[in-house]
Amino acid sequence: MSASPLPGPVPPPAEPTALQWRNRLASGEVSAREVTGYFLRRVEELNPALGAFLLTTPEAALREAAAADSSFARGEPLGLLHGMPLAHKDLTDVAGVPTTLGTAALPPYTPAEDGPLAAVLRRAGAISLGKTQVPEFGLSSYSENFVGAPARNPLDPARSPGGSSGGSAAAVAAGMLPFAPGTDGGGSIRIPAAATGLTGLKPNRGRVPAGAGQNDLGQFVVAGPLARTAADAALLLDAMVAGPNHHATSAAPADGSFLAAAQRAAGTFRIGVSTLSPFSPRLEITLDPEAVDALDAGIRSLTAAGHDVVEAQLSYDARYPEAFQTVWTASLANLELPEGAETRLTPLTAAVRGRALQRSGAELAAALDILRRFEEDTIRAYSAYDMILTPALGMTPRPIGWYWNSGSEAAGPDAQGLEDYERQCRYSPYTSMVNVCGLPAITVPTLRTPDGFSMGIQLIGRPGAEAQLLAVAAQLEN
Repeated sequence: MSASPLPGPVPPPAEPTALQWRNRLASGEVSAREVTGYFLRRVEELNPALGAFLLTTPEAALREAAAADSSFARGEPLGLLHGMPLAHKDLTDVAGVPTTLGTAALPPYTPAEDGPLAAVLRRAGAISLGKTQVPEFGLSSYSENFVGAPARNPLDPARSPGGSSGGSAAAVAAGMLPFAPGTDGGGSIRIPAAATGLTGLKPNRGRVPAGAGQNDLGQFVVAGPLARTAADAALLLDAMVAGPNHHATSAAPADGSFLAAAQRAAGTFRIGVSTLSPFSPRLEITLDPEAVDALDAGIRSLTAAGHDVVEAQLSYDARYPEAFQTVWTASLANLELPEGAETRLTPLTAAVRGRALQRSGAELAAALDILRRFEEDTIRAYSAYDMILTPALGMTPRPIGWYWNSGSEAAGPDAQGLEDYERQCRYSPYTSMVNVCGLPAITVPTLRTPDGFSMGIQLIGRPGAEAQLLAVAAQLEN
């Protein structure tokens, strides 16, 4: 942290939501420099124990905050997120800030320009406080690597906050940030949100231009918000969708703002419940009692809110597990490493990269074909319902090191890495299928266990139905 003094404490209300912070900044009740200083102090105080941030950029953040205050004083138009602090995963390029991609196998690089996601949020007036912890190349559902300390769950620092947006989720859950953008290629927003008691929204493919799910081979990865409330998530999403769209296809424009939809919290829907996972043909998927209790709590709350909650009759293509792994890891075959750098990869990355290098183009094409058919068949099956309800996670948050210490180390890195992957599928058996289908989905906390863990549910919407998901999430909060 900088040795220069930070602005003094910010006045009440205590523990404001992101929306309340935004409104106080927009009214001039507090300055951008005061709010930035407040959250920098929170990071300075809490991050050493939680490892949420890999690095902070206090000098740059305070300069940007001072510039925002000057613009406010001159009466210039304010962005939607004027003066709002946030941070980016260390997979996102931020101008002048090193990017490690969570790997020790490649040297960090410092981009001259913001990546698209950082750029759209900067234009909205947001102020980045630094980079948050991620797994290597964003591959896993936990945020541990060889670059820095593991991200830890604020609800129990011996446990993981999940991944790959684990550092960002830990920062929001601990009050180091009011909210944060994440990216989600197989559950990377929803998993850490569920593990830390947040609301996490994976938008529809094509909804957020800066993370549209149309750039990677499988069209999996989308950008979305991590927040404490549905309204906070909606506010951040409204800013994220405002970027320039250079894709030929995208989600249909929203009817009004997402924030307005969350604040109305309107509508009742037919919701189909399912605990069937597409990984079941390959793995035994067993739910922890806490996951079952959280689902039951969600069903009771949804029913009390007037929704028609029924059992969903679903089935999935048995070829999904192998096809998803093939496409999910395909890009690693193109990873160029310096001589000897393979030894600095995590066991998971080394194992799945080895497999990716051995696959033929025909095998990859076949896997893509399976997933495109899976997408069509699954959306057709889901269309009998307005939403699909599943557990958010299959297990309680996992201990730090649980994936790496799998008991298969003696068999070698390849076996260890593949056991790691299977453990991830058992922990989060309901998220990756949503990325394959391109659908929007949200995770919402519904239960706090006696030992303090947060557990929740996942709601999967129809194509383009983020506003409905946010409305229902707000209903559950109320």
